[in-house]
Amino acid sequence: MSDWLVLLIAMAAACAVVLTITLFSNRRLAPDDDPSGTPDVIEYMTMMIGVVYAIVLGLAIAGVWEGRGAAQTDVQQEAQALHEIGQRVQVWPAEVRDRTRADVEAYASYVVHTEWSYMADHGTLTDEGTQKLEKIRRDVTDYHPANDYETQAYQPLIDQVGAVDAARTARGQGAGATMPGVVWFGLITGALVTVGLIFTLQIRRTWRELLLAGLFSALIAFLLFLIWDFDAPFGRGISATAGPFQGLFPGIG
Repeated sequence: MSDWLVLLIAMAAACAVVLTITLFSNRRLAPDDDPSGTPDVIEYMTMMIGVVYAIVLGLAIAGVWEGRGAAQTDVQQEAQALHEIGQRVQVWPAEVRDRTRADVEAYASYVVHTEWSYMADHGTLTDEGTQKLEKIRRDVTDYHPANDYETQAYQPLIDQVGAVDAARTARGQGAGATMPGVVWFGLITGALVTVGLIFTLQIRRTWRELLLAGLFSALIAFLLFLIWDFDAPFGRGISATAGPFQGLFPGIG
């Protein structure tokens, strides 16, 4: 099911629940009920809880957005370091150079076409990807430079392999959900409390009040969906992409 379809269903369901409860509640009101009789303390508490929950939602959105940005940065750094290995190995003999570049291309292709979907589904990296990176490391470390010119390229290549490994590790650590379960419990409970408190304000059946109640509940549903979508940096609609690999290694398709 598409993430956008999930969003539409969630927003429609939130509106339907709020409007249904409002309409049924109005049927039980006495004819002489005065909607202006809501105590000031209830209005004040409703406003304060809404403000506090809005701050919590804002912090949650900022947190998952930062996590998504960090995940994309890790992908960029990994792809760039991998690309540097393929470029810097130019000074080595053709046999070593071609073998290293072939292993670099194989690793990049595997990440894009196989490991990426596995990472999105399982939240972890694959052992095969680790083995392919280890093969690149051996290509670099097992070669003994034959002259000073090749020696000058040796240490930078070692550093780039380390950079790929570090970025890959960071990518793996950010592959799963970033929001703890207790935070989700607080967000969902806060949403129920915040939406529930609007019924204490004696909403009537006028189209303006019903529209505002529906839009308010739909907004809460949308913001929760946004947090949920950003919570998995590699696995949902608005997620980090493998674009850096595809841009630096056009041959992998």
